[in-house]
Amino acid sequence: MLEYLTHHKVDYVVTLNTSRLWRSDIVKVLVHRELKKYGVDIRSIEQPQYSIHKKDPSDFLINGLMELLDQYQRLEIALKLGRGRNKKAQQGGYAGGKVKKGQKTLVIDDGQAQTVQRVFDLKEHYPLWSLTQLAEQLNEEGHRTKQEKLFTKVQVKRILDRKAFYSGKYHYGEITANGKHQAIL
Repeated sequence: MLEYLTHHKVDYVVTLNTSRLWRSDIVKVLVHRELKKYGVDIRSIEQPQYSIHKKDPSDFLINGLMELLDQYQRLEIALKLGRGRNKKAQQGGYAGGKVKKGQKTLVIDDGQAQTVQRVFDLKEHYPLWSLTQLAEQLNEEGHRTKQEKLFTKVQVKRILDRKAFYSGKYHYGEITANGKHQAIL
């Protein structure tokens, strides 16, 4: 949106609520600065009196209170989600992202599991090899990343750093538990 303003004449930005435009006071200040620079105002459906150009103290107070309530709700939601993820992790459930759509648990992909096992086999047999050498060997053998790309040292390091997870342990924040997922090492 801000990039668009540099090339086009815009009178105002329409939004459901100002909370859709920024999530923190710092971002709010930056967005306000850019909008003022281009003479753009905000039209909020849920906050019809909102304007970055008005100097009315009552509007300032009401808009500030609305933004505080939005921030409070975001913090409250984050706290509840965090509690739920912690509880799930304590029970060994996966509380992260990238679970297959429609699944509530991790499902092992046999091809990816074989690649992970190969990374650890190579590391065990060639402990002095660099991450780059390991990646080159995987690529030479025809292994590919989840996105079907060649391996780099970064992907190899990520795999090696997750040995506990691949061994059946689940770690989330300060919590370590026996995972509900199948171990592949």
